[in-house]
Parts: sequence; C-alpha cells; structure tokens
Amino acid sequence: MITLTPPPASIPRASRSTTDESITAWALAARGGDPEAVERFVGALHRDVQRFVAHLCADPQAVDDLAQDTFLRALGSLHRFEGRCSARTWLLSIARRAVTDSFRYAAARPRLSDVPDWRLAVEHAQPRGLPGFDDGIALADLLGTLPEERREAFVLTQMLGLSYEDAAELIGCPVGTVRSRVARARTTLVRSLAAAEGAREEEGALVAA
Repeated sequence: MITLTPPPASIPRASRSTTDESITAWALAARGGDPEAVERFVGALHRDVQRFVAHLCADPQAVDDLAQDTFLRALGSLHRFEGRCSARTWLLSIARRAVTDSFRYAAARPRLSDVPDWRLAVEHAQPRGLPGFDDGIALADLLGTLPEERREAFVLTQMLGLSYEDAAELIGCPVGTVRSRVARARTTLVRSLAAAEGAREEEGALVAA
C-alpha cells in the first residue's frame, strides 16, 4: 500500500523550529559581515530554494539560475533582514519573486521553442526518498496534476516544512486558505496514488495470468 507521508512530517516540529532558529541566527550574523555565517546560511537553504523554484518555474534549465538569482538578491538585501520572520520564509519569498520576475521576462521575450517538461527539474531537485520513487511513481507527475496554488501550498508546508502561518505570509493569503489548499491537494494526491496502485496491481494480475 502506498502512503502519502512527506518527509518533513516525520521531523518533530520542535526540531524544525530549532533548525529555523539556527538558520535565522546565521542570516543575522551574515548581515553583520560574518563570512562563515554566510556559508552556513546558503548551505542550509540551497536545497529548499532549488526544490521550491523547480516546482514553480516552467523551465528545468532555469532552476539553477533562479536559485543563484535568489541568493544574490538575498545577500544583497541582508542588511534589511531584521529577523521578524524566519530566514527560510524570507528567502523563499525572494525565490517566489525571482520566479515571478522570470515569468514576466519570458513573456516579454518569448522563446522560439517549447521548454522541456518542468517535472524533470523537480525530480532532480528532490531526494529519492520521497513517496513515489520507491514505488515506481514519480511524485512530480502527481504534483503536476494539481492547480498551481494548491501545489505551491503543499510543497511549502508538506515538503519544505514551513508552518501554515509562514506559508500564508509568503503566499499572501489567510492561513485558512493555505490549510484548505493543502487539504485539497492531499485528497487529490491520495486518490491519484490509489488509482496508480490499482492500475499497477491490475497489470500485475494480467501478467500473472
């Protein structure tokens, strides 16, 4: 039986909170010019930024560039970061703006050819321990069936481990809206996983026969 249990859910909230506090402390120290703190801050969140932009952008070839752009923007704005929210939430909001700006730029200067499927970037940017890979089902494909707003809410809270409050602040909507989007996304994904498992079992039965 395939179960939908994203990795961050298995990490105690207290532990995630402690990690966020450490990352925020590094960001504040980096603001003061501590080079080691800069390295720790970037290293701690680089993976999260890559995964987030991979789920948002439509061009897998742009993921690394968008992640780099995010950190360049963040490091250039560290002097304005005061720690009123977690550094993770602050950085992901910058990543979101970087992706939005890339969309605007692409709209102004359209490509001559179609871009490759964004799911490829998602699969490269997330760990193989996620549900779906072990069962031969790409989670990225299932996430791709979700409306963009539900996918974003699900990725932020269930894959990157943000609280509903932080995700709501980042997205710019009420907490209840985030909860609703995540609940609907989870329902859709559970149904998709069940359908995929049923199809695979049926295929196996036909082969055995």
